[in-house]
Amino acid sequence: MRQSQLFTKTRREIPADEVSQSAQLLIRAGFVHKEMAGVYSFLPLGLRVMKRIIKVIKQEMETLGAVELFLSSLQDPTVWQSTDRWRDDEVDIWFKTKLKNEAEVGLGLTHEEPLTRIMKEHITSYRDLPRYVFQFQTKFRNELRAKSGLLRAREFLMKDLYSFTATAAGLDEFYEQVAKAYERIWRAVGIGDQTYRAFASGGAFSKFSDEWQTVCTGGEDTIYLAKDKSMAINQEVFTKEVLAELGKKPTAFEEVRAIEVGNIFKLGTRFSEALGLLYADETGQIKPVVMGSYGIGPARVMATIVELHHDAQGMIWPKSVAPFEVHIVELNPKNSRAVSDEASELAKQFDGQGIAVLHDDRDLRAGEKFADSDLIGIPVRVVVSEKTMRAGKFEVKERAGTRSELMSTKELVKKLSTR
Repeated sequence: MRQSQLFTKTRREIPADEVSQSAQLLIRAGFVHKEMAGVYSFLPLGLRVMKRIIKVIKQEMETLGAVELFLSSLQDPTVWQSTDRWRDDEVDIWFKTKLKNEAEVGLGLTHEEPLTRIMKEHITSYRDLPRYVFQFQTKFRNELRAKSGLLRAREFLMKDLYSFTATAAGLDEFYEQVAKAYERIWRAVGIGDQTYRAFASGGAFSKFSDEWQTVCTGGEDTIYLAKDKSMAINQEVFTKEVLAELGKKPTAFEEVRAIEVGNIFKLGTRFSEALGLLYADETGQIKPVVMGSYGIGPARVMATIVELHHDAQGMIWPKSVAPFEVHIVELNPKNSRAVSDEASELAKQFDGQGIAVLHDDRDLRAGEKFADSDLIGIPVRVVVSEKTMRAGKFEVKERAGTRSELMSTKELVKKLSTR
């Protein structure tokens, strides 16, 4: 990808209406465009990062044996009325509208009800169980406040996985498999060291649910993290009763700010009983299907990565989710054909090795190019100039490092293939 063809432009000024560090950097670097409060469009660089995060999540979902589908955004009120979740006094973050015929519809904020109704056509016997399905779907939530960038949006992408099992024991087993998959996801995208499984409220579904909270000063949530890092508890359930049940004392915890990057719920039979999702067991007895739900917001994960991985100059993307692996910066003030050809040839070699490259071929001063490179945060920067050509090498600097070094093509390819 030539940077001259990438319509995204960087900004030096900090967006005045953004308070989160991640939103400021993502907008300045041209990864996202703010449409309105809580609503963002993803530009080419941001979309590449999003797709890489989705790929990590999708691989783990498929490893669990889940299959992908895609449900509608427009929602039929009748299915939600069955569970009493259409009323505004029950769920106050609906986006509702009307069709031309005055029929009311909603924009999906989650998908337990419509999916349960669909599964009635596919589950009737114990032989049909278990079933695990997931999707990446846009959610709409009419949040009262949306001022934390991608960390709290009104329109956002969500990975939601749903499990359908015959028994509570089957749910428990799969639940823990998902928990392990989540841990692998956090490690893969570069936030594993700061992300903890936390006890949280189960709401109407169960006594507890589980959240994954990434400790970060820019987080909206407050959690209590055990000083030995063995346990975390969301503020909403940090009570004497819960601590007594867990056999812990308040002094064993410290209060920290965090970002919720994922959650899992044991739904039990609430939705299957309300919507009639039943199955016949081995004896012919009719029973309700046992359900669970498991969510991750890829855009929130993206913002969380930025919150953890940045410095005063800009973002520092982990290799696993970076928009490109290498940023070739061509310094060519005299418009030398030789420098341009050398940079293009290097980009071609990387491409042949399966290494994604952004080639800065723009006619700008070196200082502007280096500032943009630091802001965008691609893991490795390679400078091609008349000076490096005379040396017969390239100037190489890791975004997370402080020093550059001269390398031959062979040394550079070896370095990148072993990172």
